[in-house]
Amino acid sequence: MKNLVDKFARKIVQAGLADNPLVCGLDDELVWNRSDPAAPMLAQVVANMRINSLICAEPAEPYRSILRFLCRNRPATINPQDCETRTFLHDLPVTDVFSADAVLSRLRYRKSVIICDEDKVRVISFGTVSPEQAFVTLSSVCFSTFVLFFSRLLEQKRAGSLDDHALNLCERIRPLVTPPARKPPRLATGPFSSIRDAAAAMVEAGRQTVNLGLVDSYFGNISCRLEDTICISQTGSSLDELARCIDPCPLDGSSCTGITASSELTAHNEIYLSSTCRTIVHGHPKFVVILSMACDRMNCPNRGQCHVRCDRARFIEDIPIVPGEVGTGPTGLCHTLPPAIRDRRGAIVWGHGLFTTGKIDFNEPLAGLLAIEQMCRRIFFEEIGATG
Repeated sequence: MKNLVDKFARKIVQAGLADNPLVCGLDDELVWNRSDPAAPMLAQVVANMRINSLICAEPAEPYRSILRFLCRNRPATINPQDCETRTFLHDLPVTDVFSADAVLSRLRYRKSVIICDEDKVRVISFGTVSPEQAFVTLSSVCFSTFVLFFSRLLEQKRAGSLDDHALNLCERIRPLVTPPARKPPRLATGPFSSIRDAAAAMVEAGRQTVNLGLVDSYFGNISCRLEDTICISQTGSSLDELARCIDPCPLDGSSCTGITASSELTAHNEIYLSSTCRTIVHGHPKFVVILSMACDRMNCPNRGQCHVRCDRARFIEDIPIVPGEVGTGPTGLCHTLPPAIRDRRGAIVWGHGLFTTGKIDFNEPLAGLLAIEQMCRRIFFEEIGATG
């Protein structure tokens, strides 16, 4: 367990989420990555919940300043509208009391709590099986509040009601918002002739997608078509640790391997069946998500249901934005995404992320993912009136 809590403490730092996180895991006893005065209080939280791990972290910049800004009026909850929040977090409870009772009262019905007092801003998250779950939640909180802050800023700008305090914060933290790399690393070249070669290429491409900061936590998925078989990352798998987490799924559904495959398998299938592409990468670049949620149609009858009911043809330059939920329901992205991405370098799902495709290997979709995020970042800061 000590190795595991140390691993996720390192991943938190490497991801730029926090500089000195406190991580614990329950084995035969509670194990911490380091000592901290808050550990006894947090141990009470673990003892009073059916969990086996917990993270308490003061987020790194720019997340720390964004969280303090969002908590400035002491809200009971923060309510982002991106896909990860709607699907996994629902809302983000807030308190200004750093105590076992205050934390427990919120963690019993949500996966995280934000503590914003006069001294610090902290995020506490937990896992019931592994510290990995707590890491994912922490990452999602940082991602969703980042997207919320900049989405609101852009919405206010378009409505002519820009909050000067928000704009000043944007100017202050902009140098801390690390731009994506100028170009991606060179990946293995295709076409791939075996599942083994395709899987090795997927492991490499998944790792680089994470390294380039084009996903939230490890969320996202990746696939490769070999004749009538799709190799796809498993649901809940880490894009930077895909070895042994890739499922070969026949296009005709004749195997049950799809049970553990990504929840977006059907969308991948439909893209392959309606195009000549051979690879797909799906990531969650921040500014792609931010711009996808920015709409100046304030009196739209579908306002608040944009993620499933947007009936307007929207683009960011040449990239279409479509509604769609994860899964195969009537509003599933498996219906909206495939026709939108056909013959295009990518397509964006509202509040969710970006899909890109390649005709041979993963060099084209990874480069597309990076280039489209660079484009969205540039457009955002130009519209706000700053240089990105």
